Amino acid sequence: MPAPAHPPTHLLYLHGFRSSPQSFKARLLHAWLQQHAPSLTWWCPQLPPSPRAAWQLIRDGTSGWPAHSMAVLGSSLGGFYATVVAEAYGCPAVVLNPAVDPARDLAHYIGDQTAYHDPALHFRFEPEYVDELRALTPARISDPSRYAAVIAKGDELLDWREMSRRYAGSRMLLLEGSDHALSDFAQHLGFVLDFLRLRPHTV
Repeated sequence: MPAPAHPPTHLLYLHGFRSSPQSFKARLLHAWLQQHAPSLTWWCPQLPPSPRAAWQLIRDGTSGWPAHSMAVLGSSLGGFYATVVAEAYGCPAVVLNPAVDPARDLAHYIGDQTAYHDPALHFRFEPEYVDELRALTPARISDPSRYAAVIAKGDELLDWREMSRRYAGSRMLLLEGSDHALSDFAQHLGFVLDFLRLRPHTV
């Protein structure tokens, strides 16, 4: 299934490592949808640290969703999870500075971590989570036309070249600057909405 021919009826947003549903990108998009597409089903769950548990939560939460009219967005580690969803369900996906090899990258973060939006919240990233990430990693992107990618050359955590190679052939917005968090996401929201066929609903 290539880029959606019609706006999705169900939209899943997956946050990144140490992040939460309080992600400013998630809140910005949700606010737009509440105003312009209020009938759309939106879900942005708090993902557990365990990738296996996160995948189970995602599957359980979307088990009744129509694969032909759902879409998924994800940022950083959430972009990795969004790719897992898209490959499993055959639905369109938007990835924002997506983690390409989180099993490799997050091996450096084993141990106690704090939540980005609430430093008082602590969690532990266990060594076995690296193996869980490796087990979830899709071998390849089966249909690049199903994806849209926003990739910042200014990403201070992930290599934009690696991201670009992974999502080659997708609809790609390659930013000359910006950062890993896509602090200027409001400027690029239109790209996401256009891919999802949601722009005609703007006022």
